[in-house]
Amino acid sequence: MQVLPRCVPDSSRLAHCRTALKHSVTPATWRRALEVHPVDATIAPAIRVGAATALVLVLGGLLGHGNLAGLGALGALTAAFGRYEPYPQLARKAGFVGIALVVYVAAGALLGAAGWAVWWQIALMSVAAGAAAWLLTAFRIAGPGPVILIFAATAAVGYARSLSDVGPAVAAVAGGVAVGWLAVMTPYFFLPLGPARLAVARALAAVSELGRECEGETLTSARRAVDRAWEVLAHTGRRQDAHVRQLSVLLADAETVVERWTSDRDCATLHTLAEYESELRKVKRRSVLPGVEGPDRDLPAPGRFLPDGMRRLRSRDAAVTAARIAVAALLTGCFCLTVELEHPLWASMGAMAAMQGMTFSQTVQRGIQRLTGNLAGAVLAAALIAAALGYWQTVVVIVVLQTATELVVIRNYGFASVVITPMALLLTGLGSAVTPGIAVSRVIDTLVGVVIGVIVSAVAISRTDDHHVSRSSA
Repeated sequence: MQVLPRCVPDSSRLAHCRTALKHSVTPATWRRALEVHPVDATIAPAIRVGAATALVLVLGGLLGHGNLAGLGALGALTAAFGRYEPYPQLARKAGFVGIALVVYVAAGALLGAAGWAVWWQIALMSVAAGAAAWLLTAFRIAGPGPVILIFAATAAVGYARSLSDVGPAVAAVAGGVAVGWLAVMTPYFFLPLGPARLAVARALAAVSELGRECEGETLTSARRAVDRAWEVLAHTGRRQDAHVRQLSVLLADAETVVERWTSDRDCATLHTLAEYESELRKVKRRSVLPGVEGPDRDLPAPGRFLPDGMRRLRSRDAAVTAARIAVAALLTGCFCLTVELEHPLWASMGAMAAMQGMTFSQTVQRGIQRLTGNLAGAVLAAALIAAALGYWQTVVVIVVLQTATELVVIRNYGFASVVITPMALLLTGLGSAVTPGIAVSRVIDTLVGVVIGVIVSAVAISRTDDHHVSRSSA
């Protein structure tokens, strides 16, 4: 008798899809979407992104180009990518995103200048959405995701009316990219080992949890944190640094504790390692860690950003994910155009944003968070737009909202959506006049995008994607 795999409740794909769709409407799924996750070290990244956005908007206003400042601010969001990466790796990833933003804005501006029909715009933007997801997934660039590239391209489509508008649009976003890149790289001169210290501190914190509970999930989290810390150390570019050697000694001891924990619960070493966590979390260029001695541990060879990314571009999983997003964006845009909704490209972005999860469960959770967050954010946006703020007042509000986004986005994407919605609409208003009614359009477009995105994800779900099954039965 053949035993069916646990991940598929029925041999039929239709049954698997039906189970996935059922998961998306259960009360437990919606409750999980409201969970707040504990995070650390969010203030510094939020300040960097907020400062980069503020600088671009202020410069745009002072130079008399407030209508282009929104594109510049989108370029400054380069600072929001690659959070917690070691600086050599961050320089490459942020630079890659910056180049992609310039290319997408240039393509969007050319599309707007060409005056092509909306059907063509939707089709091309859907392909661009899939390509953006493909690139950022293959090159493992964490952050706001590919939706930022499409948002920037869509803004450029709306801005450019002739070929003479293409140059200013590209210059604006390029200037913003430069500011954003400098914002994330400036701490390197003061805290070059900051990401490495944080990664090791997180690994020690995860390992110390073994002393409180020794469930399989806790052990897995500890291994993952240790592996991530080794990866960060490998990319620091300072292998001969004495402080890096001390960090590697701590990490090697932590790895030993994890590997032997099931047979030898070395609580003494565990407590000793935990004592170093608070020191590593202090904002210091480097520090001497007393008592940390041992043989040098060879750091793993760092990955190669471009060759490794190009290799992953050829993976089937990356291609399938890109195809799903492209199809969902296309279907969403076409549906909105058919029923004569005002902003079909916004709806396509809603589908794309919802489908950035790695599993179907994450896709549903993100969709719920985006929808509920947009509902609350639309109310705030309508109030702010109705207040008819001047340029400089709008700049202050946008910077505050952007900083707040970075503070809460890892805790819960739904909370971030509450402030992302008014921020996005205010940025749109810098280039063209908007009314409070645009907030209603945003909610409707998001609803359509989320629903279609979830349906496409369920139809195209992999048989090995069973996370939603285990969560539903938990």
